[in-house]
Parts: sequence; structure tokens; C-alpha cells
Amino acid sequence: MAKIEIVMPQMGESITNGTITKWHKKVGDSIELDEILLEISTDKVESEIPSSTEGRVAEILYEEGETIDVGLKICVIEDDPKATLVDSSGTFAMPLTPTTIETKNEVAVEMQMAVDLENIPAKTSSRKFYTPLVRAMAKEYNVTQLELEGIKGSGTAGRVNKHDLLGYIENRKTDRTFTAEQAVAGVTEVRANGSRVEIIPMDNMRKAIAKNMVMSKQTAPHVNSVDEIDFTNIVKFREGFKNEFKKQEGFSLTYTHFILYALVQALKEFPLVNASVEGDNIIVKKDINLGCAVAVPGNGLVVPTIKSADSLNITGIAREVNILANKARSKKLTMDDLTGGTFTFTNVGSFGTLMATPVILQPQVGIFASGVIKKRPMVTADDAIAIRSMMYGTHTYDHRLVDGELGGLFLRAVKNNIENLDAKSLF
Repeated sequence: MAKIEIVMPQMGESITNGTITKWHKKVGDSIELDEILLEISTDKVESEIPSSTEGRVAEILYEEGETIDVGLKICVIEDDPKATLVDSSGTFAMPLTPTTIETKNEVAVEMQMAVDLENIPAKTSSRKFYTPLVRAMAKEYNVTQLELEGIKGSGTAGRVNKHDLLGYIENRKTDRTFTAEQAVAGVTEVRANGSRVEIIPMDNMRKAIAKNMVMSKQTAPHVNSVDEIDFTNIVKFREGFKNEFKKQEGFSLTYTHFILYALVQALKEFPLVNASVEGDNIIVKKDINLGCAVAVPGNGLVVPTIKSADSLNITGIAREVNILANKARSKKLTMDDLTGGTFTFTNVGSFGTLMATPVILQPQVGIFASGVIKKRPMVTADDAIAIRSMMYGTHTYDHRLVDGELGGLFLRAVKNNIENLDAKSLF
């Protein structure tokens, strides 16, 4: 008989904590080797974590929604299924979660650090345990200890989580029944000025996106260069070749594949765009790892990476894009898929957008956005007017390293690569 401690795994080199989004097992449940135990979310990826052993779940130390430092014990599995799973009190003590979480470039201090917690002890006379976050919220909203003990918890082992408390607070204000599930979906509130609003708590991915976007804007002075790109020749080629390509590869040939190929060639020509800034040093990346923003319906976006894109032909790039997009939409991306990018591409044209000025994904120094391809009357070199398939391309760059000349030259290289591409020779 042995007890196996399960700790918060490290989901990547720079990841220092993770948030438990779902427990697939509860105390007392049996579990098989490699059976899914829980789901964890970080600021880069959401992952299902399999059990490293078989047995029975003896302790669950943190509830869903809590963020825990890498290496801390989160669960205990007893390999003897006949072992007693509760102590003499019939409960398991849940240690308090860390209140300070180390992240890549900053220390994020949780809300409970800003208030006095002494009036609401973690452990009460009824042996109920409350997380620092729940206790801080109770203090902030003037929820008494007696009220707190009367709230029915929906967390692990019946513990009260933040959604239970939000539901109780809303019910207390409006005198109506309110469940934890409704708190997750959104809360309708009447403000002091009479306006009605719906309050929807951010999920982990949205909070991570918000944090990273603010950090990028605070880190890098963003500059945008925009140019028109003539896609007419590629549009004509694709129309005549797309059926053959799909029959051969099993997926569709898109304009994105041509843009990515053109970006790789431009990055080869201007390696400083494929770099990063570390203090007063310029770090030029010798490999071109091209990140591709992929929209995940209902969950924002993720940016999987085509590793060593400079070693691939256009068909190889297309294959990698298809694999990564499918993994993103089925939530099967790994940390390796999401790290190591040196430059990013985003296709806002897929939503019908004419152009955009995207935010740089740190620590990269550039991102390229493609708008929708539309037919427009254009003046040709011989002063004639012709209908051409045109697209706006935006190169957004970090002005600490990339000045207007380099940023403009890179964009012009992308434009020339697309407009002068001999597509037939690439397949």
C-alpha cells in the first residue's frame, strides 16, 4: 500500500503555475493508469492530465478555478483500493493556495492580498475550509461568517468556490434564486443609474489574452506599415489547381499558404525582423518558426507555431498549418506546438475585415496581418484601368529594433514575393 502524490506539472519552460479547470475524479473514485484525472489551463494552453498511476483518489487538495504553483501537491492517489479515504473527522483539510504567483516577467498578486482576512478564518468550527480568494471576496462584500457557512458549495467535497459566493451575493441583492452555473454564464445587474448590464466572468484563456496584450503594448512601441498587394495571379492559379491539390492532400489550398511562404522568404532576406530584444541586446533567431493565429470558437485564439518553416516548401507549410489548425480546434495542442515562435501571421480577412493593426506577440518584434481579398478597379503600369484582386497587408513591428525603413522594406519584400510568385513551379 502506498500513497502517490500528484503535483502541479510544469507545462512549459516559462510556465510557473496552472489553473485547475476541471477535476474528472472525486475523492473515493478509482482511476486507471493514463485515465484523465484533471484539466489544467495556463496562459498558453489547456491540457488534459492523465494519471501516472492506478488506484483510488484519496485526497484532492485544490478545487476547480484555483491557480497553483508548479511542483505543489494537488492530489493523492492511494494504490490500495481498500484503504480508508477519510480521516477521523470525515474531511480532508485543503491547504491554502499561494497568494503570489510568479509569471514570466511580473508578479501577479491576487485580490486577497489587498484586504484584511483575519475576520474570516480559513478553518471554522464546523471544519469547513475556504480558499483565500473566497475569504477575500466575503470580506469585500460584507458576507458574515454565519452567512458563509450557510452557502451550499458546488466545489470539490462540497467546498464553497467563488461562483457559489457570487451567486449568493447576487441572490442577496435581488432576493431571487441564483445558482453557481448562472454565475458562470453571466449575472444581470441593475446599476445605480438604472442601466441594466450583464456581468460575465472571464475564462482563463480570455484573462491570459488580456494580460498578454496589455503587456505587449507596455513593452513595445508599435508601428504599422500598410501596403496593397495584388493577388490576381495567385487567385487565378488557385482556382485552376485547388481541386487537384485537395484530391492530393485531403485538405483545401488557401491563400494563407501563399502568404506564409512569402513571409518566410522575406524573413530570410531581413533577419532582423526575425529577432527579439533582451535588455540592450538584439537576439537574431537562426530558425524561422512561424506562428499562425487560429481562432477557437468561444475561446478567443491561440498561436501554434510552424517549426523551421524556412526548411519547408509551400506544400510542407500547408500540411503543417492543417495539422495545427485541427489540433487547435480539438484542444489537442501541446506546449511544443505553442512555443518558440519567432514571427507571427494573423488572417483577419477570414472574417471579412479589410485590414487590421495587430498586437505583437512578445518577445517577437513583428506580426503580419492579411485583410480580405477583394476585386477593385486599379490603374495598371500602362495607365489602363483593370479589375484586380487586391489585399491590404499590415506589418506591425517593435520600433525599439525595427525602424520605418526596415519595416517598410520587409513589407515591400512580402508584396513582391506574392505578386511575382511563379506558383506553378512550387507544386
